[in-house]
Amino acid sequence: MTKATATSAGTPLIRDMLKDQHANFTAAERRLAATLLDDSLVGGLQSITRLAERAEVSTASVVRLARKLGFDGFSDFQNAIRDEVAARVKEPLAKLETSELSGRSDHIISRFALAMSRNINATIDRLDVEEFEKVTDLLSDPKRHIYLMGGRITRSNANYFFNHLQIIRPAVSLLDSSPSVWPQSLLDMDENATLVVFDIRRYERQLERLAKLVVDQGGNIVLFTDQWGSPIETHASYCFRSMVEAPSSWDSTLAINFLIEALVAGIQARSSSTERIAALEEMIGAARIFRGV
Repeated sequence: MTKATATSAGTPLIRDMLKDQHANFTAAERRLAATLLDDSLVGGLQSITRLAERAEVSTASVVRLARKLGFDGFSDFQNAIRDEVAARVKEPLAKLETSELSGRSDHIISRFALAMSRNINATIDRLDVEEFEKVTDLLSDPKRHIYLMGGRITRSNANYFFNHLQIIRPAVSLLDSSPSVWPQSLLDMDENATLVVFDIRRYERQLERLAKLVVDQGGNIVLFTDQWGSPIETHASYCFRSMVEAPSSWDSTLAINFLIEALVAGIQARSSSTERIAALEEMIGAARIFRGV
């Protein structure tokens, strides 16, 4: 039927089918497919009328899309969506079953693990792999100077990414948290500069202003944000949306860190970092750092 990835039962994944058939869709069908993919297919579990309204298409377009994918109709299509969503939630959480059977399903650890698994799964489902590859190439380019900046909550994500990048490649800078010292860095942000910025709700106005200034000077923006999208997205060349909700008063950035670590692996694979890392180890040894001497 398609080149879609098959599940363990041999059934092609609907999200892959939607992407594979994209070129054959009408404009209305593309809007519907985007609506389904943007919500990790969960939107397909509602009524055909509500799904059509949300995608701003007719119910007939929903039926045509289902049949174009090889289903008898919307009910058949919806059943397949229901099975896929259920499998996606269940499989990564198999290890939680022991604790749930032990009567600890309401413990904060179980609830948090459940939420984080869902966040990472949904983040992966929404990820544009082609965009991910482009960002990996961009951040691997030694001719580009990379700057990183985070907000109140995401400052730690920026630091984490910076600590890895500066080992892998040269020309990496972490911007100070104080806006008063940003102008010195902005002086050097031209068409060969990339600002990697992290901004999740409650979005920070000063980060948006910084992003606009960078773009005005010819630089580009790689944005890491939440599922709702920071205002910085209007200035960004590339944007990664991650799920951040957690059973807590705080948002979780674990899914963002997942993307960071995947990027680090990709960037290192594209960079000749072996000699650089070896030289760093020699410097640490020569300086007797961490040896207490």
